[in-house]
Amino acid sequence: MTQQPPELIIEAGRTERQYWQDLWRYRELFYFLAWRDILVRYKQTFIGILWAVIRPFLTMVVFTVVFGRLAKLPSEGVPYPILVFSAMLPWQFFANALAECSSSLITNANLLSKVYFPRLIVPTSAVIVSFVDFLISGMVLLGLMAWYNFVPSWQILTLPLFILIAFLAAMGAGLWLAALNVQYRDFRYIVPFIVQFGLYVSPVGFSSSIVPEQWKLWYSLNPMVGVIDGFRWAILGQNTQFLTYEFAISLSLVFLLLITGISYFRKMERTFADVI
Repeated sequence: MTQQPPELIIEAGRTERQYWQDLWRYRELFYFLAWRDILVRYKQTFIGILWAVIRPFLTMVVFTVVFGRLAKLPSEGVPYPILVFSAMLPWQFFANALAECSSSLITNANLLSKVYFPRLIVPTSAVIVSFVDFLISGMVLLGLMAWYNFVPSWQILTLPLFILIAFLAAMGAGLWLAALNVQYRDFRYIVPFIVQFGLYVSPVGFSSSIVPEQWKLWYSLNPMVGVIDGFRWAILGQNTQFLTYEFAISLSLVFLLLITGISYFRKMERTFADVI
């Protein structure tokens, strides 16, 4: 006697009632999309996944020369390359996630128009792919620490917390851009500008200590300020500036970005198949 395949029951309103349960039910699709994107990202490239190391490393070299050697900005008592790269890690993760998320729904248009699954899986898998690059780039930071004989303090134990915050910031902004890019294809041109502009207004090539006091409040409205300063505080120790109120403002904006991003994405989700 042959075993009957499980029945698929399509219910009216299911996407509203069981959406979050469906995220778990379709977890295999999440793994498939993430693994597929990881495999094809550097396919047919000469050095492959090493691009995840070379790009932030070269940016770190440029910032070290410009800000550390020429402008002679303070390094908070740590080697300038480590100061820059400890910020380059979360920033590169955030920037890559924005780029991948913004185009994720368009890239998977055929899938969206054919079968039902929670569309939230698509941009989330794109963030995971960027997180893999983040982990690979982290090996460069370990190499820099070994080169400069730099030993982190106990604060390195708090690093997973700041990684989580960086992940939430990337998710929040990525969901906004993914949904907006479906409605307005202009965002494919806007995203690179956002990333480029954000690189220079975030404390990647410099320390937050050089920002004038009268600009501190406006400066902390950038959600990546708290993330980057948190990374530096965890990796570099007490030598780096970490102001609680600035971090609190940035952290609040990260959660606001995440909540509104999920809300807007869910609101527009039902129209994705028609618009694409």
